[in-house]
Amino acid sequence: MGSRPLLKHRILQWLFVYAVLLSAAVLAGGYIIHERVEHLAWESLLRSELDFYGQRTHANAAYRWRDTDTLRMFGVPGTPPLPADLASLEAGLHDDMTLDGVTSVVLVDQIDGKPVAMALNLTEFEGVEGAITAAVAAGTVVVILILGLVVMWRLGLVIQPLAMLAQQVEKLKPAQADQKVVLDEDASAEMVVIADAFNDYLRRNQSFVEREHAFIASSSHELRTPIAVIAGASELVLDQADVPPAARNQVARIHRTARNVEQLISLLLTLAKDPSRLADSSDHVPLDQLLPEIVEDHRHLTRDKDLTLVLEAMPPCEIVAPVTIVQAAIGNLLRNAIENSDRGQIRISLRPDATVVIEDPGHGMSPEEISEIYARVARGGGRDGGGIGLDLISRLCEHLGWNLAFSSVSGRGTRTTLRLRP
Repeated sequence: MGSRPLLKHRILQWLFVYAVLLSAAVLAGGYIIHERVEHLAWESLLRSELDFYGQRTHANAAYRWRDTDTLRMFGVPGTPPLPADLASLEAGLHDDMTLDGVTSVVLVDQIDGKPVAMALNLTEFEGVEGAITAAVAAGTVVVILILGLVVMWRLGLVIQPLAMLAQQVEKLKPAQADQKVVLDEDASAEMVVIADAFNDYLRRNQSFVEREHAFIASSSHELRTPIAVIAGASELVLDQADVPPAARNQVARIHRTARNVEQLISLLLTLAKDPSRLADSSDHVPLDQLLPEIVEDHRHLTRDKDLTLVLEAMPPCEIVAPVTIVQAAIGNLLRNAIENSDRGQIRISLRPDATVVIEDPGHGMSPEEISEIYARVARGGGRDGGGIGLDLISRLCEHLGWNLAFSSVSGRGTRTTLRLRP
C-alpha cells in the first residue's frame, strides 16, 4: 500500500478537526453567554442591595450600612468616601475591578443625587468559576477522545466490506470465465454500486477475451495455411536440379522468408496465450540437439562475411517449451549477432542450466544502447533489422519467464545470455 494514507485515517483526521472546531465554537458561544448572564446577575444583585439600602434609609434616617465579607459600599453615611478610581467611573456595572488588591465587580449609581458605589468581592466566585471552566475543558477533551475511539471502531466495521471486496478482486483469475464479486446481504448501497460496476466490467472483459481468442484461432488457421503452401512450394522448386542459379537464390529467399513468417506467427500466438496454458502445447526439447541445427540453418548468413560460427561442446540439457518458439528465440538472437559482426568468430555455448550464450566479435553496444533496448521493450517499441526484432524476443522471454540479458564492451563485441528456464 506504500505511503498512501488509509481512508480510515483520513476520515478520523477530518472528524477530529470537525470535533475541535465544533467544541471551540460551543465553548466560545458558552463563554459569551456566560459573561452576559454573569453581568446581568451581578447588576441585578447589586442594584437590589442599593434599592434595599435606599428603602431602609427612607424608612429610618438613622439606618447605617454595614459591610459584609463580600459586599462593600462607598459614598454613603457611615462608609468610606468613593476612591478616586471609582469616582471617575460612569454609572453602571464595571467588571474585573481591583479594590485593595481584591478582584471585585462594582456598581456605580446615585442616591439622592450623590454618587455611590457598591462592590462585590469575586474571589470565591472566581475560584468556583475556574474549577467549572477546567472541568468543562477536560470534559470536552474526554468527549473528543471517546468519540474518536468509537468512530475508529465503527469505521473499521464500515470499511471492512471494502477490504473484503478488494480480497475478492485480488483472487480473480484472468483465464477463468464467469467470475464475479459477491457482497453480503447487508452491504451498503455504495458497495453495491461498486460491485455491480466491477461485475459489469468483468462481463465486458470476458466478452472481449472471447472475441480475441476467436480472432486468434481464425487468424492462426488463415495465416498458416497460405504460408505453409508458399514454404512447401518453394522447397519443391529448390529440389529441382534444373533451376537456374539466379532463380534458385530468389526461391531460397522466398523459402527463408516464409519460415520466418511462420516463426513470427507462432511467436505472436504464444504471446496471446496465458503462460499457464502453454504447457498443453509444449514439447520436451533437447537443447544439445536443437542448438546445432539452429546454427547450421544460419550458417549461410556468414557467406559474404569473414565470420565463423563456433559451436562449443554441448552438455545434455532438456527443457519443456514450444519447440518453434525456442527455435525463433535462439535463431533470431544468432541472426542479430551475425548482422552486427563483420569478421572473427561467433561462439555459441550451452550451460547445463539451459542457458544459451552467444558471443559475437562485433562493434559491441554501449551501455546507453543496451538501456535503449530495455526501454523499447518497456514501452512496446518497434522491431529491429531483419527477422524478428529484439523487442519482440524480449517480450516473449518476459512472457514465458525466461531471462534475456546483454553485456558488452564498446568495440569488443556483445555477449547475449538467454536462460530458458523460469
